[in-house]
Amino acid sequence: MPRNTLWTKGVKQLLSDILLEVKNLKTYFYTDEGVAKAVDGMDFVIRRGETLGMIGESGCGKSVSALSIMQLVASPPGRIVEGEILFEGEDLLKKTPSEVKKIRGNDISMIFQEPMTSLNPVFTIGNQIMEPIILHQKLNKEKARKKAIEMLDMVGISSPEKQIDNYPHQLSGGMRQRAMIAMALSCEPKLLIADEPTTALDVTIQAQILELLKKIREEIGMAVMMITHDLAVIAEVSDNVLVAYAGKALEYADVKTIFREPKHPYTQALYDSIPRLTDTKKRRLEVIPGMVPNPLEFPPGCRFHPRCKFTKSVCKEEEPELEEVNTMHKVRCFIYDENKAGLF
Repeated sequence: MPRNTLWTKGVKQLLSDILLEVKNLKTYFYTDEGVAKAVDGMDFVIRRGETLGMIGESGCGKSVSALSIMQLVASPPGRIVEGEILFEGEDLLKKTPSEVKKIRGNDISMIFQEPMTSLNPVFTIGNQIMEPIILHQKLNKEKARKKAIEMLDMVGISSPEKQIDNYPHQLSGGMRQRAMIAMALSCEPKLLIADEPTTALDVTIQAQILELLKKIREEIGMAVMMITHDLAVIAEVSDNVLVAYAGKALEYADVKTIFREPKHPYTQALYDSIPRLTDTKKRRLEVIPGMVPNPLEFPPGCRFHPRCKFTKSVCKEEEPELEEVNTMHKVRCFIYDENKAGLF
């Protein structure tokens, strides 16, 4: 087979593997103080069966991106003002509320940050797991209850026949998180969005939850969007990584490249802030000066320039594009721009 034919075939295969593609997503919040541009031009793809890790400091737009995909942004004050969210090639933003409702919880599910505030305190966990099963899989209550028990057993909750009738406050933090996972996976989604699923859990439970997600992902072949600020979690579960900052993607690459060859100064600073057991000498951990900019007043030019040690005048005046510097490795920085690199 000719080389160009093989190349074309490979490109088509990559395109057919894309499950979710987010293009120039902009989600703004209209407040009395002004317009908060929480997500302001986010771009990324998730392929079937892969885990995309999205990392960044609090306020960088990770959770709002997830809520935008699920179309759960509170309106008012929030609104998706621009962009495309292509799921299996169809733009979710062009679908009617009833069409989105059929997809949400069925093809795309989400594990929220804090299960105690996400689970309804007045309903048993069984009722809450059964709800999407009855809605999307059209099972009667008896069969839905049986499926809910199976899901609780799958996520490692002991005596699921008894636990199914408990209320959220009767469960420990780890068990509530497992119940949330059971509810999210009850319809075997094609995409699971996990928004900091290990937050506020002790390290032992964290490890169990991450191992559980990896195991279930392999069993049912779903894709995962893992949102976290923990680099260790990213290294453990991700295939590809998106580094987010001030509502935009600053770097995108596979997980090994991100940790071995981080390109963006922000990614490098995050990596240098991690203590390492392999260090033979004492060293002072890297500190990123300043704070994440206020979404009401993003700085002109590159949004990271007030905190970047490589800042030049061009960084303060122009905004860099997310450009491919190597195969499947994209960076938003003038250092890697052929026309601007000579300034550094």
